[in-house]
Amino acid sequence: MDLTVVAYVIYLLCSLGLTVWVARTLSRNGRIFLADVLRGNEKLADAVNHLLVVGFYLVNLGFIALYLRDDTTVADARGVFEALSQKLGVVLLVLGVMHLGNVFALGRFRRRGMLEREQVPPVPPAGYTGGQGTWVAPTGGL
Repeated sequence: MDLTVVAYVIYLLCSLGLTVWVARTLSRNGRIFLADVLRGNEKLADAVNHLLVVGFYLVNLGFIALYLRDDTTVADARGVFEALSQKLGVVLLVLGVMHLGNVFALGRFRRRGMLEREQVPPVPPAGYTGGQGTWVAPTGGL
């Protein structure tokens, strides 16, 4: 069997295994984060988490498939390891960038949600000030 084919098979097995492992880890741990971002709405958190995982798989598996092709010929065992290290290194970098992108986007959503929650006063105001600093009692009795 040609060593280039061996390198392809090992690359596919390792890349697919890494992608599945990262996706499961992100899904399991990201669900808690999403529930917080979405203010405890568990069903919505599960749905968004599933959609993020599907998108993660599509992008990464598409990249793995496109990056499979290589014009160099692998002649010996050293060439197999060099080709694999280059390909798997790039796949790991892409997985890391995808993860950081997801964390960055979800962090922004979480920050925005926290700001919206902080803008709502915990109790209604007791009164309002007029234009010149005069106190105006609320209607309804004080």
